[in-house]
Amino acid sequence: MNDLPRKTAVAIVLLVLAGLALWYGGLGFWLLAVVAGILMMGEWADLHGATATQRRLAQFALSVPLAVLCPLAAGPIPLVIGLIAGAGFFIAATTRKPGLGWGAVYVGLPAFALVLMREQPGGLLLTLWAMSLVWATDTGAYFSGRLIGGPKIAPSISPKKTWAGLIGGAIAATLLAFALHAHAGLPFGFVMATPVLAVVAQAGDFYESWLKRRAGVKDSSNLLPGHGGVLDRLDGLVPVAIVAAAMVEATLWLA
Repeated sequence: MNDLPRKTAVAIVLLVLAGLALWYGGLGFWLLAVVAGILMMGEWADLHGATATQRRLAQFALSVPLAVLCPLAAGPIPLVIGLIAGAGFFIAATTRKPGLGWGAVYVGLPAFALVLMREQPGGLLLTLWAMSLVWATDTGAYFSGRLIGGPKIAPSISPKKTWAGLIGGAIAATLLAFALHAHAGLPFGFVMATPVLAVVAQAGDFYESWLKRRAGVKDSSNLLPGHGGVLDRLDGLVPVAIVAAAMVEATLWLA
């Protein structure tokens, strides 16, 4: 709790930055997604013991498909996914580190998913839902886990994560989704999917915790005071963005 004021201040700055980019969309939102993706790729490389040269190569390779996401030059969905996969194969083959290549896919797909969602009809609300449910999950899990405590989920991976935190996070995310449904018209199907996505967000958190334990570090970097690195801050959003974008695309396809 002693670190709460600093964490809160940084979180407010990040929320304002993300909120402005989300509101205006277009080039601003794309640029934020690209910067986050490149920073996450660098942190991923460090977690996998890459050299400075290998880290830069991975970041440069990922920048190609992320550039194609630009609203001024956006390519079709299969092309972008193919380029992200191609970047991963190129990085793995060049550095002989398959884990480093997987990182390009792991951070590239959610960047693509967020930009794709934002460009759809009603994209502002849908992207806000996907992003905010992760933050609501994190906040609910943080406070309910600390206030209630109780049994741990997987202490060997993340010793502070409790079942009470998971449930509290899912409840917080669902309440937020109901608020978006009532006041902004979020489709009820997405509200019903929110508890599942809250669990998906926590799974992303656990996966990154496992990566950090394997690398023997506490945070992916120290870029964000009180929050670690960009990968630490967005670990839950990584899988949620992909699943949420798939749901949005499926809904549009079935409409």
